[in-house]
Amino acid sequence: MPTLVVVGAQWGDEGKGKIVDLLAEKADLVVRYQGGANAGHEVVVGKKRFVMHLIPSGILHRGKRCIIGNGVVLDPEALAAEIELLRGAGVRVDKGTLTISPLVHLTFPFHKALDSSREGSKEQATIGTTKRGIGPTYMDKAGRVGLRACDLAHPALVAQVLEQNLAEKNLILKHCYKAKPVGKAECLALAKKWQKQLSPFLGDAIEMVYKASRNGKRLLMEGAQGSLLDIDYGTYPFVSASNATAGGACTGGGLGPTSVDRVVGVCKAYATRVGEGPFPTQFDPKMDQAIREKGDEFGRTTGRARRCGWLDAVALRHAVMVNGMTQLAITKLDVLDDLDTIKVAVAYKVGKKTVKRFPSSIVDQAAAKPVYQGFPGWKASTRNARSWDELPQKAQRYLEHVSQLAGVPVGLVSVGPERDETILVDPSLKEYRF
Repeated sequence: MPTLVVVGAQWGDEGKGKIVDLLAEKADLVVRYQGGANAGHEVVVGKKRFVMHLIPSGILHRGKRCIIGNGVVLDPEALAAEIELLRGAGVRVDKGTLTISPLVHLTFPFHKALDSSREGSKEQATIGTTKRGIGPTYMDKAGRVGLRACDLAHPALVAQVLEQNLAEKNLILKHCYKAKPVGKAECLALAKKWQKQLSPFLGDAIEMVYKASRNGKRLLMEGAQGSLLDIDYGTYPFVSASNATAGGACTGGGLGPTSVDRVVGVCKAYATRVGEGPFPTQFDPKMDQAIREKGDEFGRTTGRARRCGWLDAVALRHAVMVNGMTQLAITKLDVLDDLDTIKVAVAYKVGKKTVKRFPSSIVDQAAAKPVYQGFPGWKASTRNARSWDELPQKAQRYLEHVSQLAGVPVGLVSVGPERDETILVDPSLKEYRF
């Protein structure tokens, strides 16, 4: 029962979409286990560029069954737009290729209104969300007042829950944020529309995952965001609202923990962060702009510019530990091709102390000053490399040092956005021969 979990090892935007797309070629089942329409996975296939927010990247391979797991919060409007775009590009998306867990929680207009109002409020600290309603949807899930896809078949229940929700949410919108209330009729109409829209895709995702695992099928569990945006292990409160780490694959994908064989952490050869929150290794403004432009570091969901910085081995070791990572997939190595010297943060100075563990407190994270180790740049293009031996020796040494600092081997290296611009260091990854 070979099962592989792919997680982000940084603050998201590490290139998980491409890695999942590559590994999905030999997978039988691809499961998205958390997050919502705030995550954008980009895959380049020939001259076509696909950006998916909810549907697993495996949908681009024929004959694959993709599942949106119960840990995802689903915006049916965003899903409909995504399906339309994929179908327009010739990708098959129907009940034969996509299954949605009936346990997914739904994002309503009042979730988006609350998210947008809170982010725009002068009284509350800005988190840097995408204003897609993800956090408020997860809040309702934890508060046991959410609506799930399976609930849509019961109009009386939907009306009752919406009545309770809107009574509270509209008070907050009106009196706390001076925002327009959300109408019940609008939400009821959407619920009726969504029931028809989603019902063909709903299926017993738990049994599908279980049977696939028991029957020796190859499972690929796909996360969104990154480990440092995990609600428990990230730079709280500047985090997402779900467990983006590997443990989320079990709770959000309907998979028992004894079924996981490998956890691949996707990590850029440098670091980026979008939104607010501490980022100890951020470049100076000139370098920040240069790497952003060369690496095309703009959010696929919002278009926001990402902050860029040197690779942070302190944060990476933290991600390795909390995920139980077995291998790294290093992406965007080619972005560093022209640099004379490449730095990696190997420790932090926090006040008078030098620490090698990622601080728990947001105060200490914000105060952390990186202690760098420098490596010579290779000053040569890596874009045409298709094997380890074809990489410049200094690039090999850099990757080996990153592996040593992280404590896990490098299994895959990406040197460009195309599928074939990839070096498979460990062939067993793609073959699922664990």
